[in-house]
Amino acid sequence: MEITTVGIVGCGQMGAGIAEVAAKAGFEVMICEVDDGILTSGLAKIDKSLAKAVEKGKLAEADMTDVLSRISGTVSTEDLADCDIVIEAVFEDLDVKRAVFAELDRVVKPEAILASNTSSISIAAIATATQRGDKVIGMHFFNPVPVMALVEYVPSILTSQETIDAVSALGEKLGKTGVLAKDTPGFIVNRLLVAYLLDAIRVYEQGLASREDIDNAMKLGAAHPMGPLTLSDFIGLDVIKQVAQVFFEEYGEPRYSSPPLLTRMVSAGLLGRKSGRGFYDYSKR
Repeated sequence: MEITTVGIVGCGQMGAGIAEVAAKAGFEVMICEVDDGILTSGLAKIDKSLAKAVEKGKLAEADMTDVLSRISGTVSTEDLADCDIVIEAVFEDLDVKRAVFAELDRVVKPEAILASNTSSISIAAIATATQRGDKVIGMHFFNPVPVMALVEYVPSILTSQETIDAVSALGEKLGKTGVLAKDTPGFIVNRLLVAYLLDAIRVYEQGLASREDIDNAMKLGAAHPMGPLTLSDFIGLDVIKQVAQVFFEEYGEPRYSSPPLLTRMVSAGLLGRKSGRGFYDYSKR
């Protein structure tokens, strides 16, 4: 099927980024949030991101106006009924996602694809909340979505080849490079990345090096764009801890257990950039 209209559930950092990329690619986009306040905040993120692109000369002001004209917002899932695909980008919790998919399955047209932006949860477990398992797939984008070129396609055992082909074609139109991953927690990137970030936290926790030296070592010695502790702050320490717990429960491997320092920081509300402080202090930036 040809996709022309894209629905998105959730207008946080990921949902807003996916909406921006889809609208830039010429798709009509409908974003759904739980209330007007959160929706307004999410749409403001898109405005800010596009304005920054205009300021840097990467986007013409007239094009920004066109992009924004293709984005609509709603607080009712009923308004997603005619979308060709709906991409869920809500909190990383299986019960929450299953509830969203059950509701989408009820209101969205039968031929529509339902995709999840989950970074760690089983697609099959999400799909069984619907009556269209063949049309449910993982479509995992990376933050910040307008910048990062990758998307992981994650079919479950129920997903049809037609659905895989349709989201692959959509990804190409969005300007993304796709990789196909099996339906196992973490898929490809996070399966490798989370263990690396946890090890970096352990190195810091054990006093083997300063946070700056850990980050500079990986930036300059491994050509990473940012060090692991800076990246952890960017992702959110609570997100890393939660994803690691999913991996630990699935695989039972000690490398996925949360370091005590990470647990204490999350308990204290030191979550990284979004809270103003993590491994580094962002409150004055």
